[in-house]
Amino acid sequence: MTKDVETVAEPNQPEFSAKDYHDPPPTPLIDMEELTKWSFYRACIAEFVATLLFLYITVLTVIGYKSQTDPAAGGEDCGGVGILGIAWAFGGMIFILVYCTAGISGGHINPAVTFGLFIARKVSLPRAILYMISQCLGAICGVGLVKAFQKSYYVRYGGGVNVMSAGYNKGTGLGAEIIGTFVLVYTVFAATDPKRNARDSHVPVLAPLPIGFAVFMVHLATIPITGTGINPARSFGAAVIYNQEKSWNEHWIFWVGPFIGAAVAAFYHQYILRAAAIKALGSFRSNA
Repeated sequence: MTKDVETVAEPNQPEFSAKDYHDPPPTPLIDMEELTKWSFYRACIAEFVATLLFLYITVLTVIGYKSQTDPAAGGEDCGGVGILGIAWAFGGMIFILVYCTAGISGGHINPAVTFGLFIARKVSLPRAILYMISQCLGAICGVGLVKAFQKSYYVRYGGGVNVMSAGYNKGTGLGAEIIGTFVLVYTVFAATDPKRNARDSHVPVLAPLPIGFAVFMVHLATIPITGTGINPARSFGAAVIYNQEKSWNEHWIFWVGPFIGAAVAAFYHQYILRAAAIKALGSFRSNA
């Protein structure tokens, strides 16, 4: 991989730059103008529908697996899709939905991803807030559809709620959520990095693919610990519809952990790997 090279021609000669990518400028913290655009509300609708579909498919998968492995219902220990199948359901749906909505809303489908992009100044504060609201409402509606269609199974098998598994303490669960979300948000930044796209243009990478695989791999690792949150909207929607004490006891873990992981991933990618702070300081010195 070559380094960025920028040279300036001799006097009276045009400037030449070998830099073959463009970093977009930081998004304004508060951009009130975008609140007047239909594209903004269309993006919020896309986030709502995508999160609804995500929760509907994945929670159904979790409940179906528990039903098919329930001895009391004639299930078998090795029945159903297994943990591997559940991980594929989550990762596969993220791949599909990011692919479908990336050109409209960016395909966040996760308040932690939105928060990480906000920290990196890639989305404005109003967009971040309305995206998170849309995602949480979509999650509630998605789980609500599951309960409406299969209420008896939904209630019997826990509603797909994220809870700490027996034998693990809250610290372990919080750590799993932080690291798992870091993996996801770091992958999002890497897969959408304009510098990477320019340098590796000879290796076509469909951005939703590594993002979906990140979700898949994290689920394999953390389903036995927390049931895998790494998405506050997913955890919140399931908790609201199930609304039992156990769904709220440790719910804070599924907000605090993902937000910390997303913030660390944003800082690591933007200010260490991409050296944004050093570039800003260099620009300031040059201007001075």
